[in-house]
Amino acid sequence: MNDLTKEVGVQKFEFIDFAAEGTIGSVWLDRPPVNAVNGTMYLEIKRFFDDVGTHLPDARVIVLGGRGKHFCGGNDLAEFQTMTPENAGERMRVVREAFWAIYDCPVPVIAAVHGVAVGTGLAIAASCDLVVAAEGARFALPEVNVGVMGGAKHLSRLAPQGVVRRLHLQGDLVPAEELLPYGGICEIVPADQLDTAARELARSIARHSPVVLRFAKRSLNAIEYMPLKEGYEFEQGLTGELAAYDDAKEAVNAFVERRAPVYTGQ
Repeated sequence: MNDLTKEVGVQKFEFIDFAAEGTIGSVWLDRPPVNAVNGTMYLEIKRFFDDVGTHLPDARVIVLGGRGKHFCGGNDLAEFQTMTPENAGERMRVVREAFWAIYDCPVPVIAAVHGVAVGTGLAIAASCDLVVAAEGARFALPEVNVGVMGGAKHLSRLAPQGVVRRLHLQGDLVPAEELLPYGGICEIVPADQLDTAARELARSIARHSPVVLRFAKRSLNAIEYMPLKEGYEFEQGLTGELAAYDDAKEAVNAFVERRAPVYTGQ
């Protein structure tokens, strides 16, 4: 156990805030002034999303946003100043495990992005299942500006390779509107409507069975980089597993009987 793990293990969340509203969970990055992420905050992100069922037990969907003027201003640059080949491996492990925890969260996660999402902020947004952005939101991979690498693979979930390479090599901020046509961002809304739009999207998902949604999230993550035949076979296998759940039968019965389903989570 490293020193960061010890520190975060004995404290409450310092840089993460969260709340529940029915089946919608809200999570905020909360490290003023721009939500730049340091080692402790990475560990908190991992700890929260690894155990999201404890913190938000009724959540079927989570909306992830940022407190203040920006979604996330990137990695805390002070930590890059003290990075060496000897300590980089452990530090990078902490970073990637935070991203993986969001990606592997058992329920869908929607990023609600305002202000900037740069470097780590872009990777956090791209680790989510869906992204909604506010007008004026900007994205960037500024790693070349500060002598580090990372984030290009995450951006490839939002934009095609040519765009990824340009953003990675230039390191400049680009407006969300420029990325919208590629499909990685669901919609762009006025800033004062961002939370409403993200919650409307969340509600459209949360109306479904919590059991089925967890299977869907598991399926989407597993098949994302599989070939067609193997991916579809995997999906079929999950259909077989779902057949053992009451909610799966309730979903099809309600559809056939033209009534609203009543899910029990079983």
